Amino acid sequence: MKKILYAIAALAVCFSLSQCKPNEYLSVASPNKMDDEFVTSSVSETFKTLAQCYRTYLSVAGGGNYNWNDSASDAEYYPEYNSGNGRIGYLHPENTTVNSKSGQFTNLFTIVARCARIAGILEQKDEFKSAHDAGQVNDWTQLWGEAWTMWAYCYTELVRHYGDVPFGIENSVVDEGYTLTSRFTILDEVIKKLKEVEGSMYYLGQGGIQAERMSRTFANMLIAEANLMAGGYQTLRTDVDGLYEGITFETMYTNNSDKVNAIFARPTNWQSYYKEAQTYFRKVVSGDAKGTLRLVTTDDRGLGNPYQRSLQYIMDMQVSPESVWEVGNQAPLQSERPYSQGRPSDGATKNAAPCKVFAGIRVIPTAYYQIWEDGDLRWDASAVVTGSDGKGSEAIVQLISGSRLKGGIAINKWDINKMAEPYVAACRNSGMNYAFFRMDNTMLKLAQVDYALGDATEALSLVNQLRARAGLEGLGSVDDYAIIDEFKRECIGDGDIKFAELRAGKFTELGKAMRAELKTVIAGLEKDGYYTFKNGRTISNYVWTKLVDLSGKKVGVNTHNRVEGDPARTPGWRGVYDYTTTTSSGAVVGEKHNLAIEGLFEYIDPDGERAKALEADGYKKTDWGIGMVKEKANMWDYNMLSGIDDSDVPLYFHPLPLTTIQQSKGQVTNGYSLPQQ
Repeated sequence: MKKILYAIAALAVCFSLSQCKPNEYLSVASPNKMDDEFVTSSVSETFKTLAQCYRTYLSVAGGGNYNWNDSASDAEYYPEYNSGNGRIGYLHPENTTVNSKSGQFTNLFTIVARCARIAGILEQKDEFKSAHDAGQVNDWTQLWGEAWTMWAYCYTELVRHYGDVPFGIENSVVDEGYTLTSRFTILDEVIKKLKEVEGSMYYLGQGGIQAERMSRTFANMLIAEANLMAGGYQTLRTDVDGLYEGITFETMYTNNSDKVNAIFARPTNWQSYYKEAQTYFRKVVSGDAKGTLRLVTTDDRGLGNPYQRSLQYIMDMQVSPESVWEVGNQAPLQSERPYSQGRPSDGATKNAAPCKVFAGIRVIPTAYYQIWEDGDLRWDASAVVTGSDGKGSEAIVQLISGSRLKGGIAINKWDINKMAEPYVAACRNSGMNYAFFRMDNTMLKLAQVDYALGDATEALSLVNQLRARAGLEGLGSVDDYAIIDEFKRECIGDGDIKFAELRAGKFTELGKAMRAELKTVIAGLEKDGYYTFKNGRTISNYVWTKLVDLSGKKVGVNTHNRVEGDPARTPGWRGVYDYTTTTSSGAVVGEKHNLAIEGLFEYIDPDGERAKALEADGYKKTDWGIGMVKEKANMWDYNMLSGIDDSDVPLYFHPLPLTTIQQSKGQVTNGYSLPQQ
């Protein structure tokens, strides 16, 4: 993949334009005219300044979904018991620290200020003004629209993660403090600005613009996204007088405790937001805004799994044709994919086979065993029960608190083993892009909007297109729950499920149901040694594993689609890369590197004849569900949205940093029981 963003960013000079320093973004001085002229001396020079914004956002995204806790839902969790990284995800904001996400907050405001300044400079440039006034699109208007689109995107990120925040104070000196601005005001302004600029940008595929840059396609998608955020159910503060003045709400849950003072509600005019979201999502999915964007429905490798093929582009260091926007990356820049969001490894931090992979997003076993149907091509490509030992072999994960091979069933969408040339010099440097906005999650958001507005036929068509790609028959009908189930099958680990459930008003209900079911499953494991789900799949306290040589050459092999009856190929899409071919990795240990697993979906009596036969054949009895029994009062309780037991109003926002509170001169506070200092 040609990483143009970061090749250019590496050359960028830190102009005075970039004066938004940590904790100083509220007092940014404008750069002088000589800087203005230099910055806009050519398209490439201007893009260098904008590339620095992309680079700064990469540092925001660097923490990835596990650091933002977006993946905490009734299907996903953070795997370390009572960790500071996971407390918002556990729904325990009272236990976090005021500056726990200050870096992300400050960097988002840094980008906002920088992008607004770049756009303001461009608005004075003759080449831009003449094209813009004539309604023409060229490289200058694209840069202008790109800057404002990134400005808008960062504000949506601030609203998504922090709720109501200060607004409109970038590139100005604020001596008298500032107040919070209603998220609805912010989103309305974001939508207004995006409508103003999107017509001046290139669609994907035009003007050399691909998914590593923000395009008109992405701007249209963001208009829809902002409307979706405004119109859906969400947690709102009731402790700030006049914050949402003039807006009325449909309230589902209320928490009037001294510490919380919040409601879970949506605006009564939600339909107007959803109708505009519907219009713009449709432009991206099937209209003029689509550009070269497409759903990957065939597998050009001959492996018969177009869903996995759509993910493989990232591991092949290519831009996916399914991406609306990808955060570009390049080794050895920090890359949290797969480190914090992918398939785990117990390897060392440097020169291992492969290096350490923390794996901070895990799949709840009740979801792993139930949400995917038989034959669903997304199942094995999305979730995995094995990782790497860091010495060239495959190893099973453990259902106990921790990271790497501890922590539970992992996300399989980003796996160093599946790279054409794994980066093994150091962990956290794979160079994989972050594909946050894709065609599939855009289609599912549109389906959710369609259904909410009464267009169930359109929603069903979108869902069934994705099911067809996954090798499944179509559904006969859909509702909110069916669409959320497809979010789980299609988007697990992406950070989408939580917000899909929130805006539909189902998060609390589904979270409580998950917690109750987990207790039932663990009780079955504790009493009987196994638990059988309604679909006939069984989770047991133990499985039996052994290393095998699939290659006949004593090297590791990546497996593809599952082969029923072959314990080394079922589940599929796992195995291990042949690390004997990498010169910088650590020593590969042993001659058998693929893991065969028996008993993953059926009960094997540990004292029975089959267990004895397996052990005679070299299999080892290995802990599986027993880990859930051992930690039933710790990770399998506290980490699983346990705060929902205390408040039906979900408390999922991060704290505004201490500096933001202090500089407001007493006008800004944290809500939702978040700390003030």
